[in-house]
Amino acid sequence: MKTLVIVAHPNLDQSRINKRWVAKLREYPEQVTVHDLYATYPDGNIDVAKEQALVMEHDRIVFQFPFYWYSTPALLKQWQDDVLAYGWAYGKEGTKLHGKEFVAAVSIGAPMENYKAMGYSVDLLTLPLKAMNHFTGMTYLEPFHFYGANTATDEQIEAGAEQYVAHILNPALTTAKS
Repeated sequence: MKTLVIVAHPNLDQSRINKRWVAKLREYPEQVTVHDLYATYPDGNIDVAKEQALVMEHDRIVFQFPFYWYSTPALLKQWQDDVLAYGWAYGKEGTKLHGKEFVAAVSIGAPMENYKAMGYSVDLLTLPLKAMNHFTGMTYLEPFHFYGANTATDEQIEAGAEQYVAHILNPALTTAKS
């Protein structure tokens, strides 16, 4: 199974979590393709045909991103709007994603307790991604959440990277970090 990890972090070089995840994923080039949206499209002009072709080469699609204002970063949302086009990803003839697997990998600055106190879970706040999967015919797999990114120690980051890679390579056998 070939996995495409679409990384959407506007400041990946300054990231502690997502940068480590990318480095760890690059240790598995036969299984994982890492695709950095902000590096590929610094001007925000997405090459839809190129992106659709890249998606078609893979069986599992991962959206890796830091939680921004309870959502995805802007370029990832734009990618969805542009690439997941009518007649390609959805609609009567839009079946290109049918049967592909999807995983959301989210780094979250605050601890889980903060979300519980608000009464909103990250699963609830990322419900649009689950709906996207249903709408496009993909199989939604257990997401991966890393809470407390703002205060994580180097040891926690490393352990999280190991758990993340295990989850991405075989999400059916792992559970999300909670």
